[in-house]
Amino acid sequence: MAWQRLAAVVPGTGAGALAEALEAAGAVSTETTDADAGTAAESAIFAEPGADAAVWPRCRLVALLPEGADARALLEAALAEAGCALLEPAAIDRLEDTDWVRETQRQFEPIRAGRRLWIVPTWHEAPDAGAVNIVLDPGAAFGTGSHPTTRLVLAWLEREVRGDEAVLDYGCGSGILAIAAMKLGAARAVAVDIDPLALEAARYNASANAVAVEALAADAPLALEADLTVANILANPLRMLAPLLASHTRPGGRIALSGVLAGQAGEVLAAYEPWFAMAVEATEGDWACLAGTRRGRG
Repeated sequence: MAWQRLAAVVPGTGAGALAEALEAAGAVSTETTDADAGTAAESAIFAEPGADAAVWPRCRLVALLPEGADARALLEAALAEAGCALLEPAAIDRLEDTDWVRETQRQFEPIRAGRRLWIVPTWHEAPDAGAVNIVLDPGAAFGTGSHPTTRLVLAWLEREVRGDEAVLDYGCGSGILAIAAMKLGAARAVAVDIDPLALEAARYNASANAVAVEALAADAPLALEADLTVANILANPLRMLAPLLASHTRPGGRIALSGVLAGQAGEVLAAYEPWFAMAVEATEGDWACLAGTRRGRG
C-alpha cells in the first residue's frame, strides 16, 4: 500500500490546531518541525510542556494520508477549520510502502554511555561483549540512551556505583537508569513514575536484562533511604520534587539531576540548596547534569 505525504509550512501559532484538524480528517500521522532548520533563522526551542510552551515561528507540518484521499481538499478544509494560512505552497508526493519496522530499527544503533556502559537494541550484537551492556529497545517510555540527559546520568552512575548501594530512580521512564545501576553492582534499585506505561516498560526492560528493579507508582508508599538518587525529568518538576527527593536520600548520599538546560541550572541548584551541596557536574550540548551530596538531616 502506498501513501501520500503532505508537507505544509504554516505559522507556529496555528500548527497544533492544523495537525489536529488533519488527524481528525483522516491523516494517519503528523509531524511538526522547524521550517527554518539548518538556516540562519533556525530557532532552538526546548520549552517544557504546557499551554504556554514555545513553538517555532515557522513550522513545517508533514502529514501521512491514505493513497486514495483528496489531499488538497483535505488540506483546504483543515486550514479553514484551524483558522490557519499557508506560508508557502504545500507539497504532496507519493510514499511507497516499505518495511517500516526495519526502517525504524536502522535508526537505532548501539550507544556508548560512559567508559563501560553500552545501550544495545535487541536486533544488534553488543559491540563489546565484555562491557556493561543494557538491552533496550525504543518504546513508549522516555530513556533509550540517545538523549544527552540520559547519557549524562548514566556516566554519573558509572562513576558513583561501587557496589551494594540502594538506588532511587525517580521519573524512571524506561527504567534505564535503575537497570544500569543494578548491572553496575547496586544492591537495590527502586524506579518510580507517574505513568503506568512507564512502570510497565521498566518492569519489562528489567526482566530482559535479568536484574531486579522495584517499579512503583509515584503515589505508592516508598520506604527507601537511597545511597544514590537520580532523576532525569525537567527543571520545573525537579524544583518541586526537591523536598521529596531529599527525604529519600540518606545523609551523605549522592544525587544527580538531569533534564535541565544549562540556563536553568541556577534555579534548580537553589531549590536543592537547603538539603544538598550541589554543583553542575557535567554538560552536553545545551543540557546540564547537576550532582551533589546530601547534608545532615534538616
